[in-house]
Amino acid sequence: MVFLAFQKYRKQMKNILYLLVISVFLLNCSVKKKPIFIKVDEIQFLSLRSDTIRLQANAFFKNENDIGGKLSTDEIKVIINGAEVAQVSSDEFKVPANKEFSIPLNVVIPANKVFENNKGGILGGILSSLLNKKVDVQFKGVIKYKVLGFSNTYDIDKTQEVKIKL
Repeated sequence: MVFLAFQKYRKQMKNILYLLVISVFLLNCSVKKKPIFIKVDEIQFLSLRSDTIRLQANAFFKNENDIGGKLSTDEIKVIINGAEVAQVSSDEFKVPANKEFSIPLNVVIPANKVFENNKGGILGGILSSLLNKKVDVQFKGVIKYKVLGFSNTYDIDKTQEVKIKL
């Protein structure tokens, strides 16, 4: 009888020990706050072809937490000279712990999208920009941060004049 009581007590102590170890780990690896959004910068044309226009920008962050997380970009609008021409969507990015980092925002704009919007003047604006070798590019939307079941969002609204290298 004493042996069975000891076995039951031993299992309870083992469970309590596991719970204590997990609690200490979670308390030491704290999530102080969401990563700090610094800026969207380094907007550049990667290629300008007859069927597509490729752009890239980088979103910069600083994570001060002991735990990483994940960032996702859904429906960030790309606006060139005032007209929406594309949206950025991508896979989730792993956020490193205690580090500054950037995530690439890659954009592929179909050429037919530029010609479709001719009524709004985008084609004329882009052709004018090609002659001037400058264009205004705006990224506008939301980046989502997820960690341990919690989520936060960052509003992105960055406009930059980009030089076109032909």
